[in-house]
Amino acid sequence: MENKEIEQSKKTVYVIGHRNPDTDSVVSAAAYARLKQLQGQRKVVAARAGKINPQTEYIFERFGVSVPEYLPDLIPKAKHYISGEPVTVKEDTSVWEALELLQKDDAKVLPIVDQNGVYLSMLHYQSFSRYIINHINPRKKSSFPLSLNHLAATIHAQPITLFNGEEIRKSPIVVAASYTAHFKGHLEAEGADNALVIVGDRWDIQRCCIEMSVRALILSAGHTLSRELTELAEKNKVTVLISPFDTSSTAMLIIYSVPTSTLGDSSVPLIHLKDPVWTFRDTITKMPSRCLPVADDEGTVRGVISEGDLIKEPNVEVIMVDHNEPSQAIEGIEHYKIQEVIDHHRLGNLSTRYPITFINRVVGATCTIITNLYREQKVPLEKGIASILLCGIIADTLALQSATTTETDIETAEYLSSITGLDIKSLGLDMQGVANQVNSLSGEELIKLDMKEYTEQGLSFSVSQIETDNPGSLVARRAEITGALEQVREGKDHLFAALLVTDVTVLNSLLFVTGKKPFIRRINFPMREPGIYVLKDVVSRKKQLMPLLAELVEKVGKER
Repeated sequence: MENKEIEQSKKTVYVIGHRNPDTDSVVSAAAYARLKQLQGQRKVVAARAGKINPQTEYIFERFGVSVPEYLPDLIPKAKHYISGEPVTVKEDTSVWEALELLQKDDAKVLPIVDQNGVYLSMLHYQSFSRYIINHINPRKKSSFPLSLNHLAATIHAQPITLFNGEEIRKSPIVVAASYTAHFKGHLEAEGADNALVIVGDRWDIQRCCIEMSVRALILSAGHTLSRELTELAEKNKVTVLISPFDTSSTAMLIIYSVPTSTLGDSSVPLIHLKDPVWTFRDTITKMPSRCLPVADDEGTVRGVISEGDLIKEPNVEVIMVDHNEPSQAIEGIEHYKIQEVIDHHRLGNLSTRYPITFINRVVGATCTIITNLYREQKVPLEKGIASILLCGIIADTLALQSATTTETDIETAEYLSSITGLDIKSLGLDMQGVANQVNSLSGEELIKLDMKEYTEQGLSFSVSQIETDNPGSLVARRAEITGALEQVREGKDHLFAALLVTDVTVLNSLLFVTGKKPFIRRINFPMREPGIYVLKDVVSRKKQLMPLLAELVEKVGKER
């Protein structure tokens, strides 16, 4: 596999619909992500950019399909720039082992963690250099906190006796390089019970050390101990190790047997997977190694992010379904590569720096396109996926009654009906019964349930849509609903905000609108009440309402 393909396989690809998603949007994401997975693309994930409505929740639960993952936004975060499993080191690991790990993985840093993987501090070359400078100083005596087990492992020692191997405590290194009497006085001054004494084949020094009960006697260059002295060491509980290295090498290696926690730089802060890049971009430039550890909510290290990682492409790419306009896309999408767009709406102002797969067909539902991609690519549909795809078509075409319905939608729905055993009419009635629950939602919830934002002539506006068999109950709540629309309009400085309420029993609609005066005075639809207009035979926001609104917006734009 080429490097580019390897890098691609590490990326998570989100298949995601528009903000405030409807049933067609959520189902399309779930079904298309599953198609990709069945074709071997394991890191493709179905996602949604908002809360699902009761109808969508009902069909996913009824047919046992997992609801796509909720993404509140795609603002670049730490998790988008880390890849692979993190390389960490436990706090009680020897420095020698840690440095070997650094070289083996060609890493700049090693997060030091506790036994549960929770971050404690950072090991980097500067912290190691600082430790060496502070401890290898001929002008002052140094003691090294270490365990005899780590010491034995680091110098590849053969233990003759070993006591309290796991205990970590500070010990000075003493090299036996003088006559016995002088050495004994020196050892007493250092504190014999803590001392690590390095000696060769001088039996008199060996005996002296054992009699004075040093912490450890280290025999350099492979020298051994007599049986008599071994017995005395056992009696006095003195650890005796045979080092295969000469005296100078042994002394140097002892320094490397201290635990990594001794060298850790606790000033390097921890960031979390969900932290936006802007919150730590400056911090990372001030770190000695230009790196920061990244953890989950429990503090468990999940990776390391470097300054260089932030100039690379993030480990996320996107497939857009049921929309192609940036204004309707999840917040932050502009930071990521868009692989594909699959849609059935008008073309917006989406642009990319690279070629992409763009499928836009004149049909009533994106689910129709997804179903036929399964058929074209000869991938069998799982029953659960086929069932929700049928629901998606029914929802977006008003049970095949909408003006946007095409022969392709009808044929595709009949195909899905045949392989699932579901009756289209009965399923439509079931779904409508659940959809009618929208009448009980607050005005704010009604508007945000399926709200899309548009820009025409440099003027922005929003149009929401709901379906019900009882629009009269919403007319009675006119003040509440128009008030919620005005909050949306003012908050985003839109030209107007509208809610299309479609009556599924007679296939007519009411339009609730609030807006700036230049727009409101141009509305020429029959008025039912102030702020509510009657749209006879209009049920499609995309095909019927949007052309009417675009014409009005164009007239306002010319007046400016």
